[in-house]
Amino acid sequence: MMKKFEEGDFYWSPEGYRVFTAQYLKRRGYCCKSGCKHCPYGYDKNTHQVIKPMPLKTDKI
Repeated sequence: MMKKFEEGDFYWSPEGYRVFTAQYLKRRGYCCKSGCKHCPYGYDKNTHQVIKPMPLKTDKI
């Protein structure tokens, strides 16, 4: 049986809510449009748009 969550997928807020990390949200593969605190897709609750962030540039010599 496959594990539902992996280490680092979420943490508990002081109020008792499960807060998903970007690690989990990226692996899930889509934006749920709920305004997640660590949304890797750049969802804006005010404009209702999902804008994927630019990939990080790495210096290669």
